[in-house]
Amino acid sequence: MDVMSSSLQQQRIVVEQLRREASIDRQTISESCAKMMKYITEHEQEDYLLTGFTSQKVNPFREKSSCTVL
Repeated sequence: MDVMSSSLQQQRIVVEQLRREASIDRQTISESCAKMMKYITEHEQEDYLLTGFTSQKVNPFREKSSCTVL
């Protein structure tokens, strides 16, 4: 009996999750792609992969200078 109630509880949880997922507003791929392309073109001046860094000091990925002790 305990196994059946546990199984029933798990199924209820699954059904609740499926209902939540079914209620999510969906968009077509073409709409999503158009929004992404608009966002990218609006923010391309801020993209360091496209424009690069103004100086090496601003670049957080620059090689760290290592100090060697002789």
